[in-house]
Amino acid sequence: MEKIKVYGIPNCDTTKKALNLLKENKTAFDFHDYKQGGISRVKLEQWCKAAGLEAIFNKRSTTWRELGDAEQKKVTDQASAIDTMIKHNSIIKRPIIEAGNKLIVGFDKEDINKIFK
Repeated sequence: MEKIKVYGIPNCDTTKKALNLLKENKTAFDFHDYKQGGISRVKLEQWCKAAGLEAIFNKRSTTWRELGDAEQKKVTDQASAIDTMIKHNSIIKRPIIEAGNKLIVGFDKEDINKIFK
């Protein structure tokens, strides 16, 4: 089985669903908590390259909506979006699961179940 790493925030409902699904399937994984461990620019760049900025940067999040107009307007390209995600890591879509060379962004039970096949 491929090495699996889950990135998220432990009290996030969608992260909890993904972690529970992995546990139910007795799948070993490492968990990276954005709030405790932060997230690197390099990792965010890798994800943006693999899945696209729109998939990683969650403009529907409460954190994004709570940012002031001035700060939202500073996000004009991938570099400025990554700066914002590093500063406000709750804007990153959750969970993000790395399974070998696969990247799953958000909770999708069918996509996660493909890990087990």
